[in-house]
Amino acid sequence: MDPSFWHRRWQKNEIGFHESEGSHLLKAHFDQWKLPSNPRIFVPLCGKTRDIAWLLSKGVEVVAIELNESAVIALFDELGVKPERKEQDELTLYSVRDLSVYVGDFFSLTAALIGKINGVYDRAALVALPLELRKQYTQHLQQITQQCKQLLVAYDYEQTLFDGPPFSVTALEVDEHYSNDFNIEQLYRGNIQGGFRGQSEVFEAVYFLS
Repeated sequence: MDPSFWHRRWQKNEIGFHESEGSHLLKAHFDQWKLPSNPRIFVPLCGKTRDIAWLLSKGVEVVAIELNESAVIALFDELGVKPERKEQDELTLYSVRDLSVYVGDFFSLTAALIGKINGVYDRAALVALPLELRKQYTQHLQQITQQCKQLLVAYDYEQTLFDGPPFSVTALEVDEHYSNDFNIEQLYRGNIQGGFRGQSEVFEAVYFLS
């Protein structure tokens, strides 16, 4: 997917995947993650998600990456903090205490830049990518996070009804990407009230990968 697609989406504020109050699924299943005290969590393709504010409130240190710089600036503005900005390899790093957000291409991110983490929270990354990029994404994610345990949110619907993103990622596809290296547990699957774009048969699911 051309990066300009996402830049246009953010410029036009076409970000229906953004939840203004944060994800109810994260809040419902956070304790099942069984994280250590003072954990570090990686959030790929984070946008300006309110989930980060919620994670920070739970004592979590967050490392994240986002392609669109305006989304990252908005994230820090909404948090009410002024970050330090510096160039880091091919990426730009915005940071304050307990929050580091890289701006740039996800595939330029390395394990050395992320550092040691205790978990991955993927609510809007895998489902944001077309099929031809999802395998590459999951392989790179496992490489740079040392196959760290993961809380994954995905959507499941008849893909022919409308184009993503968010794209439909079924339980079978999650298994294809991750079953060689993880135990996969589906914690939840339910219908999304109102669906997407007038289509009511849309489901959301939470997976725990360990």
